[in-house]
Amino acid sequence: MLNSVSSSSGLSYATPQTRGQGQVASGDQAKGQGGTDKASAGNSSQDSQQVDQTNIAQLKARDSAVRAHEQAHIAASGGLAEGGPSFVYQRGPDGKNYAIGGEVNIDASPGRTPQETITKAQLVRAAALAPADPSPQDRSVAAHATQMELQARAELLTQGSQQTAKSRELNGDSNPAIRAYSGADNGSSFNAYA
Repeated sequence: MLNSVSSSSGLSYATPQTRGQGQVASGDQAKGQGGTDKASAGNSSQDSQQVDQTNIAQLKARDSAVRAHEQAHIAASGGLAEGGPSFVYQRGPDGKNYAIGGEVNIDASPGRTPQETITKAQLVRAAALAPADPSPQDRSVAAHATQMELQARAELLTQGSQQTAKSRELNGDSNPAIRAYSGADNGSSFNAYA
């Protein structure tokens, strides 16, 4: 059974060690051309710091977006969230961990009655679609909740039809007690004002 709402990202950052598979960093280019130049080494260090700062800024932005996304699920869950969010972290060039993905577990089990199931399904769907940018997993959970609600509504209609038939059987013309009281058996009518 589907019971979680999540978001994730494949965001990664380039460090001076992993940058440019097949490309050579500017300091390495200077070395490859026949020697080490102090100005090139200084530029390489500045380039590396700029890349690190850019990567840190991207990771901070992603961290904020992921945390807001998961908090939106919790806020809209109506108490169906099971605990807090779980995060997937990536260590930035500054040594800090940044959230790049997350998950909130939601109780998506059917209720005890069709009406309770309908209510839960609506809450699950609202929680799944609460973030401004629902992930494919979020949309899948919402679709599952919609299906659960439709099944509960069908069950409610079936129960209603069965109750209506039972009510007609007990209270309708086929009930001999009602027919006798209403005079339907002998064609006579009862006038209470006579």
